[in-house]
Amino acid sequence: MQTLPGSQQRSSSTIVVSNETRQANGLLRAFVALRHRNFRLFWFGQLISLIGTWMQTIGQSWLVLELTHSAWWLGLVGALQFLPVMFFALFGGVLADRLPKRTVLIFTQSSAMTQAFILWILVATGAVRIWHVLLLALLLGITNALDMPTRQAFVVEMVGRADLPNAIALNSSLFNMARIIGPGIGGLLIAWLGVAPLFLLNALSFIAVIIGLAMIDMKQLHGHASNLKAVEGGAIARPRTLESLREGLVYSWRTPSILLIIAVMGVVSLFGINFNVVLPLFATEVLNVGAVGFGFISSAFGIGSLIAALWLAWGNNRPSIAQLLTGATAFCIFEALFAVSQWYLLSLALIAAVGFAQIMFSAISNTTLQTVAPDRLRGRVMSAYMLVFAGTTPLGNLFTGGLAHFFGAPIALLIDALISLAAAIGGWFYRKPAEKSLAAADLLTD
Repeated sequence: MQTLPGSQQRSSSTIVVSNETRQANGLLRAFVALRHRNFRLFWFGQLISLIGTWMQTIGQSWLVLELTHSAWWLGLVGALQFLPVMFFALFGGVLADRLPKRTVLIFTQSSAMTQAFILWILVATGAVRIWHVLLLALLLGITNALDMPTRQAFVVEMVGRADLPNAIALNSSLFNMARIIGPGIGGLLIAWLGVAPLFLLNALSFIAVIIGLAMIDMKQLHGHASNLKAVEGGAIARPRTLESLREGLVYSWRTPSILLIIAVMGVVSLFGINFNVVLPLFATEVLNVGAVGFGFISSAFGIGSLIAALWLAWGNNRPSIAQLLTGATAFCIFEALFAVSQWYLLSLALIAAVGFAQIMFSAISNTTLQTVAPDRLRGRVMSAYMLVFAGTTPLGNLFTGGLAHFFGAPIALLIDALISLAAAIGGWFYRKPAEKSLAAADLLTD
């Protein structure tokens, strides 16, 4: 894998230090990526910001229900927040490869903060209308289409390739910790003060991540290269946007490990990972445990996900195609078992296993892509990944919701799990070329 000479020197020194840190014992081994100052600043800023994001997520849902008393409007707001990722994520990857990623992230995080502030002002003054929420959700989705691939591709620049598995797993643990803490705090605040403070607190939470990004030392970044082309006469020119986009897509298509991950993840995300749509139906109509039981089901999934993330962080191992496909296969099997379970305690254990396997599959997929992709194409490769991982959410929600409407939640989820399992099994048949391509990338970075 080609990098700038200075980047090669920094990467090799990182590997030496990382081999020493791998010998650390106990829980500290799970946090070795935090020894990188840049990543430490980023990670702690995200810790505060993501808690605020989850608080706004439940606050926005509650606000929509207060304004409309309609689940249809709730679904429309969710769709508008993810549709831009479907249409613009690939172009976001092009920008991520052209511009300094820290600069892009400061812009996107500032934009998200502005959106939260506007929503708070509208709610606090009583001026909010449903069209305000729809418009702001769409603008946030456009921001995320640029932010997601950039944020994913920036991780390896902060920690280097040797500590990349640990850093990605720590990011997953961060997301799931916020997923557990944020909604709990948000629910208490709604009951105490109403929905408006959630949007203000989310806006303020972005200050931490923006300050952290501003304090990042650009000189300590790994593989920090610009995507430029030499033209006749020694001049330097950037390729056209569509040409850059095509280059990233062609590379992804011709690289077996990347193609396998995007294909399997695309199917599993479209069908299997959209189970959240029917979880309330399982709580109320299948398991008959009500709102409290639904809360425990959601928490069990979060706990399983957090355990998986911490386990992967502690291992800090190089990615493996076999381990990746094992996670995907296990996810599908556990989801199918959850779909047919009639016992609440068994369902809690199964949904925790679903969370564990999903993080195992997605975190290893993320690590593999960033290991294989060259520095100059990483943003575009990650944008293709985010397209199938997050951009398919509206279509997946629509498909699963439609199946549940006609056939019931258990049948809908079972069909989703079986379709996803077929994709995972197909991945096992095509894993050999993917393993060779990953091994070649490992040799180039050793």
